[in-house]
Amino acid sequence: MELTIAAGLASSALLLSNLASISLASSRLKRRHVIAPPTGAKPVSIIVPSRGVETFTQETLQRAFSLDWPCYELIFCVAHGEDPVVRLIDAAIARHPNVPARLLIGDDRISANPKLNNCVKGWQSAKHDWVILADSNVLMPKDYIQHLMAAWRPDTGLVCSTPIGSRPDGFWADVECAFLNTLQARWQYAGEALGLGFAQGKSMLWNKPMLDANGGIQALAAEIAEDAAATKLVNGLSLNVNLVASPFEQPLGQRSFAEIWSRQTRWARLRRVTFPLFFAPEILTGAAVPLLLALIAAASAGVSLPTTAFCVLALAYLPECLLAWAKGWYLSPHSVTAMVVRDAMLPAIWARAWFAGAVEWRGNAMTIRTRELTELEEIA
Repeated sequence: MELTIAAGLASSALLLSNLASISLASSRLKRRHVIAPPTGAKPVSIIVPSRGVETFTQETLQRAFSLDWPCYELIFCVAHGEDPVVRLIDAAIARHPNVPARLLIGDDRISANPKLNNCVKGWQSAKHDWVILADSNVLMPKDYIQHLMAAWRPDTGLVCSTPIGSRPDGFWADVECAFLNTLQARWQYAGEALGLGFAQGKSMLWNKPMLDANGGIQALAAEIAEDAAATKLVNGLSLNVNLVASPFEQPLGQRSFAEIWSRQTRWARLRRVTFPLFFAPEILTGAAVPLLLALIAAASAGVSLPTTAFCVLALAYLPECLLAWAKGWYLSPHSVTAMVVRDAMLPAIWARAWFAGAVEWRGNAMTIRTRELTELEEIA
């Protein structure tokens, strides 16, 4: 009897926390609406680190040149001149002579993070006080800059946007949407609602003088992930990380299981190294643990296991689907199945994150370890 009660209460508590996170995220998120540029809009520099040609590269480039902002410059950064994306960027710049844009090539090795290294030259050449670091696969809406600037407040140190997966092609891309949208974005917005905002590297709006006064872009090399370093830097200044009210799309196209596993384990290991106390409870997210506890309670009490499983999964996934529908995010007949597969993967991803070692990011081998361990090895 004690096992039945304990397992049942624990399962119920986890399901309630799941519902609470969805409610908190929903209160912070808004459906996308068009924002006009404000009077006296400040000039903005947008730095876009690029590598390789992806399915939507042409479209994301076109979007970057079509923003509704009176004064902005685009700075494309590529590490190597032979990269095939150079030709596409040059062609896009030639097609849009009215948008100030330039391509910088070179690799400044200030960290083990290839993306950050690629951004250094762009940061140093940015002409304006407001700078956006934007991943090349972000599908910028016309009012991209407006949404970022609207989230800046007097106590803000950084504004960013988590990616929202869209245009999946195939089941595994649906699974990636399930990871990005109603799990990771949801918990990030719930965290912000609780005063625990943390950075996301997809789109980051900085006040350049503020960051330059605190170490410049080199300060983001303090951690293996630039968004983790950004979060700690901003919190150390007693400022906040704010999220845009309507996060931006990342079109996915095709995905494979291997790509999702590699990406999710890399991100999990980065979180484990940079924020271990916040990462440890991640094993409790998703439906796997509450389902297991509910089945233990049901078996002990002699209750139907299929009925118990159906009720738990309905309580877990129906609110997720409602969140996606309410915010205009991708939703399909395969979404619930994708969520089930995602949650089946989560315990394995969480366990894998506790083992140190090298991972690959766009062809670059990266060893993910604590900063303290690296410093000890350097001393030795």
